[in-house]
Amino acid sequence: MKEVQIETLALNPFQKIGKEWMLVAAGTPERCNAMTASWGGMGVMWGKNVAACVIRPQRHTLGFLDQNETFTLSFFDPAHHAALQYCGSHSGGENQKIAEAGLTLLPDTQAPVFREASLTLVCRKLYRQPMDPKGLLDGTIDGTWYPDHDYHILFVGEILRALQA
Repeated sequence: MKEVQIETLALNPFQKIGKEWMLVAAGTPERCNAMTASWGGMGVMWGKNVAACVIRPQRHTLGFLDQNETFTLSFFDPAHHAALQYCGSHSGGENQKIAEAGLTLLPDTQAPVFREASLTLVCRKLYRQPMDPKGLLDGTIDGTWYPDHDYHILFVGEILRALQA
């Protein structure tokens, strides 16, 4: 993986996040967790290049995001779609899902980086906020996406580094 300038990336977040998915990870190479996500965004806030992701409160990965200053958003080629499916349907609290998914952690002092990723964004947490259902202005969202009232927690992170295969 080599570091590239974020401004040089040709990245369609609607395709990469919404269709191909991303892996949200936090922790250290010795102890970390990752989960697949298809919701999130990228842009500029507070004068910084940022990425956002949302995590449901029952996800094992949430504790790792809360305990660490940095997290990664990793994107993979279609050949690794099965690994993303595995990471989205198995809990790291029950097994070693990263290895079982066939993914390899690279040594990185800031946050988990995966050898198989085509792009990894290393982010520093700037903002954490539980979603408030009173803020949902479209009445169909609550019933459709939150029948159990397990509202996501929003994280916004400054993109510190972009690593490309």
